[in-house]
Amino acid sequence: MLDALLKRADQVLGFLEDLSVPFTNNLAERDLRMVKVQQKISGTFRSDDGATAFCIIRSYLSTMRKQGRSMLAAIAAVFAGSPFPIAWATE
Repeated sequence: MLDALLKRADQVLGFLEDLSVPFTNNLAERDLRMVKVQQKISGTFRSDDGATAFCIIRSYLSTMRKQGRSMLAAIAAVFAGSPFPIAWATE
């Protein structure tokens, strides 16, 4: 494995030179990590409704972050009754 990494060092370490390259491309794992951390801290969710609400909130915030929107503005929009759309409008 070390030989393979050395042969592709410029690709493996590309994120160090180009800040637009993410450290990891595993967004799905990153999105699920907080659910597992929440379960580990509290043991489990108290109800199915609580787990569903947690996942909906995390999904919305993750989508907003991927779209480059402000987390505070996204949360404020929800409480104001007009959440940001999940999908960008295409023309």
